Amino acid sequence: MSMVAPTLQSFFTDWLPRQKCVSQRTIVSYRDSIRMLLVFVQAETGKCPSGLDWNDLDGDTICAFLDHLERDRGNTPRTRNLRLTAIRALFAYASLRHPERAAVIQRVLAIPAKRFERASVSFLTAAEVAALIAAPDLSRWEGRRDRALLLLAVQTGLRVSELVGLDSGDVALGDGAHVRCLGKGRRHRAVPLTSTTETVLKAWLHERQGRRDEPVFPTRTGRRLSRDAVERLVSKHAVVAAQHCPSIRADKVHPHVLRHSCAMNLLSAGVDSAVIALWLGHADLRSTQPYLHADMAIKQRALALMSDPQVAPGRFQPKDELLAFLESL
Repeated sequence: MSMVAPTLQSFFTDWLPRQKCVSQRTIVSYRDSIRMLLVFVQAETGKCPSGLDWNDLDGDTICAFLDHLERDRGNTPRTRNLRLTAIRALFAYASLRHPERAAVIQRVLAIPAKRFERASVSFLTAAEVAALIAAPDLSRWEGRRDRALLLLAVQTGLRVSELVGLDSGDVALGDGAHVRCLGKGRRHRAVPLTSTTETVLKAWLHERQGRRDEPVFPTRTGRRLSRDAVERLVSKHAVVAAQHCPSIRADKVHPHVLRHSCAMNLLSAGVDSAVIALWLGHADLRSTQPYLHADMAIKQRALALMSDPQVAPGRFQPKDELLAFLESL
């Protein structure tokens, strides 16, 4: 067994979970990235992953892997950068254990993230939100569950992982109604509920009749909904909503759009961006800036404060005969 294998094992069994205390989702993401890298190197060199040395994972090999992701797998630069983050984390850890490989490791750590165009965030208008929430069939158990989930997602801006991770005990009704969740970066936060959302949740939880440690939004068998299941139900109801609200582009509606819609609703109501960052669980205020760019109403109000430049209409007419000749050419 080479020097890569024991370092890789201790990276995933000790460094990430015990020393860094990262979430299980981060470990799974890093695992998938490293596994893809090892499979790629095996296909290129014929060496089994357990027999690889650090020289087999030099800067050129890592760059070739990143190119493979975009060229052959059709990954976006954002996904490419995500894979690179996992590789950097592994090599940063390896630099502490293998100083003799410092030259190889530093060349990998020096590989830059790829820049990419950032599209404006997509969100639903108030009419589109109303159509989406009205889409579930309330005569069915799943429909009543889905309506409560969609309404909670739009009003609180919870991430999908936070929605499916909610237990019945995380919902507080009555005075100061709110939901508590453990979000990204292990940050706890509480988000208040409107009276409408509270009423719908109260009715759903009464029907749900679950224990405090059971999920708020379960499957028929009582298991916790998966991220894929939430994406499917949002897409399904978006198709129905588009029949009543033509402005909805069903193929563009996904769970994160509901989070964006919550942020844009807060922004249009005049809520400060710092409060929106706390509401959404952003670690950095800069994460809230894309919503400012997407809000055309803010730009229109700024435009109204500006004065038009006093420019007389017409076309430049040279007075000199020679200049007039040149202008006429």
